[in-house]
Amino acid sequence: MDIKVGDRILMKKKHPCGADTFSVLRIGADFKIRCLGCGREVMAPRVKVEKNIKKILENGNV
Repeated sequence: MDIKVGDRILMKKKHPCGADTFSVLRIGADFKIRCLGCGREVMAPRVKVEKNIKKILENGNV
């Protein structure tokens, strides 16, 4: 997948707050993403995040 820092992504599963859109803050072996509903930041393994992405809504650094 071609994901960059600053991208907004739509996930298959919702965050407990009810939002399903996230902003990508850091990329590496782990992804750091911020929920756009409540602002919580989450670190998750790359494989898990890439598997749960429905689509990329907006590119950050074009």
